[in-house]
Amino acid sequence: MASSTGQANDMRAAVVHVVAAAAVSVPVIGGLLPARFLGWTWMDPLAAIVGSIVIASWTYTLVRDTGWVLLDVQPDPSLAGRVRDIIQARGDRIADLHLRRLGPGHLGAIVSVVTAQGRGPDHYRRLLDGVGTLSPLTAEVRDEVHP
Repeated sequence: MASSTGQANDMRAAVVHVVAAAAVSVPVIGGLLPARFLGWTWMDPLAAIVGSIVIASWTYTLVRDTGWVLLDVQPDPSLAGRVRDIIQARGDRIADLHLRRLGPGHLGAIVSVVTAQGRGPDHYRRLLDGVGTLSPLTAEVRDEVHP
């Protein structure tokens, strides 16, 4: 699971690197020309500062998003709430629910349900079929034990 997310972040990092290099080249060249022909030597450092701000901004976003994946942050709390509501509306209880980002716009789910209804994992897969972007869904079902 983590490998597809890692590959998506690797691809994004490569794209950011290429686009940042291209985007920063324009102001750098734009700063060199006035410095060379008009004597505006302050343009070159200004272009470097603007370029470094652009790169720092893109880098911050990439590191933040990658950190969320590494820290296993819940990718979509509203989707988790919908899954909880659907299952618990039928009298079952969720013991554990975990959503994981598998790639851009693609989530996998692991849900552990406690039920007294004798339902199997396939029931919960059908119940949640078409909810958001969940695929694959792993369902664990435990029978509710009454003391």
